[in-house]
Amino acid sequence: MEVYNGMARERLCELLEKIRGVRAAILGDLCLDVYWLADMKRSELSLETPHFPLPVVEERMSPGGGGNAAANLAALEPMKVFAVGVTGEDWRRAELLKLLGARGIDTAHVNSVPGIVTNAYCKPLRAGISETIYEDPRLDFCNYEPLGAEAEDAVIASLDAVVRDVDVLCVSDQHAFGVCTPRVRGHILTLARGGLTIVVDSRYNIDAYSRAILKPNEKECASAIGAACLEKLDDYEEAALKLSHKCGSEVIMTIGAQGAIYTDGSGATHIPARKVNGEIDIVGAGDTFMSGFSLALAAGAARPEAACLAALCSEVTIRKIGCTGDATPEEALAHYDHLPAPYVPSGGHR
Repeated sequence: MEVYNGMARERLCELLEKIRGVRAAILGDLCLDVYWLADMKRSELSLETPHFPLPVVEERMSPGGGGNAAANLAALEPMKVFAVGVTGEDWRRAELLKLLGARGIDTAHVNSVPGIVTNAYCKPLRAGISETIYEDPRLDFCNYEPLGAEAEDAVIASLDAVVRDVDVLCVSDQHAFGVCTPRVRGHILTLARGGLTIVVDSRYNIDAYSRAILKPNEKECASAIGAACLEKLDDYEEAALKLSHKCGSEVIMTIGAQGAIYTDGSGATHIPARKVNGEIDIVGAGDTFMSGFSLALAAGAARPEAACLAALCSEVTIRKIGCTGDATPEEALAHYDHLPAPYVPSGGHR
């Protein structure tokens, strides 16, 4: 397996600048992340029930799921980002659209569908006397029935409207009953066969996207090929190749702290990660990687170069604790400048 040696600073700057001319779209399961911080020092035993209530002193919200992928696209400052998806007709839709719009994301193709809910992950947090913050079980708003035909029609029409004006389409297929129904997925495959660059992140269906560029993590890849737990680089390489052959697709598989593996089916390249010191929070790192990889590809990067830029962005994101963060061009460049010497190549990749 080849190993990518890294990217010169001049090339990184060139790609970050070229991303400013890219137009991208994200089709996905758009979610709202809600954080409620309760100060338990203010709690008093209820007179009516044997419970201490959670006195919420702070509320914050951010885009989650496919919405987080959209936010990560926007953070790298491309020319345009379109969001395509569905929501319910509830307060969570209004909050989600407001958050996406504030990032400059075009939400005209986020379709409102009667009878469904806007996906949301609500996270109650408890603070007390010590510095420890305790997270209660999450409250999830999700849909548990497939989208109807009218909603699918609207999504397909939205896709057709935006792909005329984009260089790359990202797909964030995360929910069992989400926007990427079999029919919508079939339309995505038609677009891929027509030559559109499509990068797919899918929790349950990564092997259903032939001809697209697949971005599983190691667990999703193992599940897709029916493999046991993957442990070594040789295992990862074999799994990525098997998935590539199964789907007739390129694969960029993230492997946590070890980086990523790229294959087009004929061979594999390992793109190593660099150690990140201190506390980390990996929530949303996959969204960051997909966004950075997709934009870099559309800006003209080779596959290993795109993965290197994506890894840089992810390394920025995981240092942002307690949120699904993103990475700006300035943050990615600053992180590069503080990397150990091995990131600076002597001659591209081998």
